[in-house]
Amino acid sequence: MDARFNMFGNELAAKFAKRFVAASLVIDGSTLPKPTQELVSLRASQINGCGFCVDMHTKDAAAAGESSVRLNLVAAWREATVFTDAERAALALAEEGTRLADHHHGVSDETWAQVRKHYDDDQVAALVGLVALINAANRMNVIVRNPAGSYEPGMFASLTN
Repeated sequence: MDARFNMFGNELAAKFAKRFVAASLVIDGSTLPKPTQELVSLRASQINGCGFCVDMHTKDAAAAGESSVRLNLVAAWREATVFTDAERAALALAEEGTRLADHHHGVSDETWAQVRKHYDDDQVAALVGLVALINAANRMNVIVRNPAGSYEPGMFASLTN
């Protein structure tokens, strides 16, 4: 299975991808816990059906020490006991921020209150930016049908130079 379009094989697309990765480095360098970043990215990617991003964020999280139990339960986080209240707030924001069309008012006041309870301003900024970025990444990969399975942790490190 091949992608419809190689986002790194076209000069314009490669320029865009490099800047997109650079934007993600702002979030990566924030105080938002790395496990939370990966859980949020994984959940949004599951909702959007982005196999490439599910593959990437599962592998990145595992490489960073995340347990297989938690990774396997992300899709059913509401029924799982392995997530903190702060992670639950972030996962709720990821879901509501991803499913904007399903909610008349977007992110609920209840979810927003939980996010504000558990995260400071910089972390909230990182969460909002992360939800926006992962949804954009999901859409690009789904549009070009980028196949899943070949991702290796760190394989995009050269894009940050």
